[in-house]
Amino acid sequence: MSSRIIPVQPFDYVVFGATGDLTKRKLIPALYHRFKDGQFDEQSRIIGVSRSKLTDGEFQKLASDAIAQFVEKDYQDAATIERFLKIFSYVVNDVSDEAGWGDLRKALRDDPKIIRAFYLAVAPDLFEPIAEQLAKTKVYRRDARVVIEKPLGHDLASSMEINDGVAKIFKEDQVYRIDHYLGKETVQNLLALRFANTLFEPIWNSAHIDHVQLTVAESVGAGTRGYYDESGALRDMIQNHMLQLLCLVAMEPPASDDANALRDEKLKVLRALKPITNGDVSKTTVRGQYRGVKSEATAVASYQDELPDDKKGSHTETFVALKAEIQNWRWSGVPFYLRTGKRMAERVSEICIQFKPIPHSIFDHAEGAPRANKLIIRLQPDEGVKLMMMIKDPGPGGMRLREVPLNLSFAETFTERTPEAYERLLMDVIRGSQTLFMRRDELEAAWSWVDPIRQAWDRSSEPPQSYSAGTWGPSGAVALIERDGRTWYEGNN
Repeated sequence: MSSRIIPVQPFDYVVFGATGDLTKRKLIPALYHRFKDGQFDEQSRIIGVSRSKLTDGEFQKLASDAIAQFVEKDYQDAATIERFLKIFSYVVNDVSDEAGWGDLRKALRDDPKIIRAFYLAVAPDLFEPIAEQLAKTKVYRRDARVVIEKPLGHDLASSMEINDGVAKIFKEDQVYRIDHYLGKETVQNLLALRFANTLFEPIWNSAHIDHVQLTVAESVGAGTRGYYDESGALRDMIQNHMLQLLCLVAMEPPASDDANALRDEKLKVLRALKPITNGDVSKTTVRGQYRGVKSEATAVASYQDELPDDKKGSHTETFVALKAEIQNWRWSGVPFYLRTGKRMAERVSEICIQFKPIPHSIFDHAEGAPRANKLIIRLQPDEGVKLMMMIKDPGPGGMRLREVPLNLSFAETFTERTPEAYERLLMDVIRGSQTLFMRRDELEAAWSWVDPIRQAWDRSSEPPQSYSAGTWGPSGAVALIERDGRTWYEGNN
């Protein structure tokens, strides 16, 4: 089955921070794939902006190197790459220096039919000065779009300050707050699974679902990223990615697929989250920090060993597990267990919907007791959906019950290459579709729920629990769920 490519209008995509890691690793490869698939052509322009003194040719060489390094070899086509690089140009511009803004204005085409988009792949403290200069130098247009990357603050107050700065120039319908998790095909398929089928929605509630688990585990460490020690797992993953996943699982059916209709329902979920404050924090949250392991086969440094000397002794968490509750009619009494961490047993992101057990078993004499159904939605790797069901094991000799998966593997079902999240999101900006982007009130509601947890941890003298690199986190995370009579799903239980 081949996917249908819908071309977008010609555009001028201006990338601030054009020589940075995000641009090279994600943006250029994503745009190349969309160009190769025919979603846009030479009528569009990609304009890099940075302080580095590069020529157009040097920027094109940077883009060529990025494609060589980060695009699969099978998709590197010399003729296509040559055509693609011709739409690249470069403007030297220091945000604090007004000299470069005139050059940017000249590089842009003054045609209302050409979409104008600005991608701010820079530090958040530059968002406001860039927006102000875009308006001051008449580069801004009312129909222009601006894409901003996280981290959007470290708490509610700083997030509001950043958004206030951008909002001085750009209206809310022009702002695209990007979260690459929302661009993943499996995340979007969660919407299709729920709202394009009659099978699940009637049982998607507390009458039939026992609990929900969301896991985002990384096998790599934090490394020497200075940003991570200022952030930690709560801000880096829970506040944005994981709360967005929770919203998509828990939201009510929107009236339509309109961006605001969908985001209205996500906002209701965030506002219905039971606050975790004061004494509740120690009962419903666990924070951890990985320690190193050493054996004959391998040696993995601890988080502390990776820190510079002036950061030693940091209490920054590399792991978080928590129990969330949604106080509304649909989800009353259904706990949502979230966990995320670095240096865990494997790299996996998945959602486990654990249904309630059958009310009565007629198979008292069967081999193997009936197990409650589970729906597993895997976001990465090996994207797919599995429904765990009980069947009779084939053969004579009595009733033998066995749990087997109904397995939808994206790789097996859709033999074509699956586009990366940034490919979808970059084109959604040009299309003017905000469905997969966070609205400001969503962001602020998420911060309002997370901040009390962070503040309680900061007040506590208790350090994060230690866990060995290559495991599923500290023992406290196991206790968190098992004292409720439940167990973390890890692919084999």
